[in-house]
Amino acid sequence: MKTSVWIGLLFAFTLTAGTALAQPAPFNEIGVTMGHWHIASKDVEANKKLFLAMGGKLFMPGGNPLIMFPGVYINLNLGDEKGNGGTQGSVVNHVGFIVNNVQERVAQWKAAGVQVLPGNNNRLDQAFVETPDGVRIEILEDKTQSMPVRNEHVHLSLPQAEISKAQAWYAKTFGGKPGTRNNGPVVDLPGVQIRFATADTKQAPTRGRVLDHIGFDVKDHAALVKKLQADGIKLDEPVRKSAAGNTITYITDPWGTRIEIVQRAPLGTAAQ
Repeated sequence: MKTSVWIGLLFAFTLTAGTALAQPAPFNEIGVTMGHWHIASKDVEANKKLFLAMGGKLFMPGGNPLIMFPGVYINLNLGDEKGNGGTQGSVVNHVGFIVNNVQERVAQWKAAGVQVLPGNNNRLDQAFVETPDGVRIEILEDKTQSMPVRNEHVHLSLPQAEISKAQAWYAKTFGGKPGTRNNGPVVDLPGVQIRFATADTKQAPTRGRVLDHIGFDVKDHAALVKKLQADGIKLDEPVRKSAAGNTITYITDPWGTRIEIVQRAPLGTAAQ
């Protein structure tokens, strides 16, 4: 009896740990899931400290710091490049996490030294965090989720006339499901929701900003690249291997969002 109970507890622990560390979300029908944000930090250590305080786990693939949250990786450097300009003013206006309790997480993060901004109109179920370089992160609440924090969305700002085109492009290109949230257009992909908001003017491309690009992980890199090219999408550079052993290339959406396409090598164990 005791052996059966122990085995059951061990299985439950393993399942829980595996779920908490599961990364990324399962691939969709065409082999795509959310991958990463790539930050060209001016101060890698300050960014690392912030994301670890928010509950991320540190990995060092290829000797470069990478922070993992459920649903997303965050790369903290881009070679020798240093980004100029935060997310606001660029086509990726902000990114978003969802937590199980905003006020509890805010108190926890503030105690760890994270500067947290209040929600719009002092909403208690919303807050914002900005990295030292100006990457804006919206924090929203889902009291039903079991984990403290996970990736939720990427919010693009586009002229009104472009929004329906962008929604269709992301759905077709990455096998996403178009829909609405609070009457606004979205595209759902594994691990992330792409949201669209109206901007008065065309926003700056992400390339060269602090949030230089976002990335999608793919199951079969060659197959996805073949699909992109069949759809008339040009690669920004030839397919290559990164220092971490990933197979990568880049594309840029028609509105200026740089997107990395990654078939990821094993990360290894967490460094912290």
